Amino acid sequence: MQQALFAFCMILLTVISFLVMTRLYNRFSFSLFIPVLTATTLIIILLVILHIPYESYMKGGQWINSLLGPAVVALAYPLYKQRRFLMTHLFTILGGVLIGATSGMVSVTILAKLFGINHPLILSIIPKSLTTPVAIEVAKGLGGDASMAVIGVMIAGIFGVVTAPMIFKLTRVNSSIGRGVALGSASHAIGTSKAGEYGELAFSMSSVTMTLCAIIGSLLGPFIVWLFHI
Repeated sequence: MQQALFAFCMILLTVISFLVMTRLYNRFSFSLFIPVLTATTLIIILLVILHIPYESYMKGGQWINSLLGPAVVALAYPLYKQRRFLMTHLFTILGGVLIGATSGMVSVTILAKLFGINHPLILSIIPKSLTTPVAIEVAKGLGGDASMAVIGVMIAGIFGVVTAPMIFKLTRVNSSIGRGVALGSASHAIGTSKAGEYGELAFSMSSVTMTLCAIIGSLLGPFIVWLFHI
């Protein structure tokens, strides 16, 4: 009974933290205030202050974490609504997805090798631009660590969302397709959430990009490991 109550409290802590930080973000709309970053930071601070181990927190957090897969599948709805537009611009979207997926995985591999990062860590962060469920499986398949893969995914997602407005402004990317493909290929689900701020079309583009990147990344991962002799 006590364990069930504690798990419920951890779920409540997560939901309330996210809702509070979402209101903060909606009020100020500053990139660094994105709920994923601020809510995570708040939860970490509270866990440290209250001396709650991560394992104890995850007794409740695992229930929220289990919703990640269904949430990704639910992105199929906006894709269905935009199916005609997607078919019209199919080759443009596929080209952007292929470039985004390839450059994301190749660039992190090159940088990791230049900085002398050990091989297990490189194998873990190669799929950092893929959505979490896929990144975990790809990292495991390559011989990396799933936990480090999740960290890499979070860093890629948060960094991409925070810097996206500035990059779009500097490069004058104003189209919904361009913004959606960029956010979906670089920042997966977090980027897709950000893309929703640019309209339903950008959201749909980011959704399909994230899905295609997951497929391409799963096939590309082993090839990159072979290519760079990791």
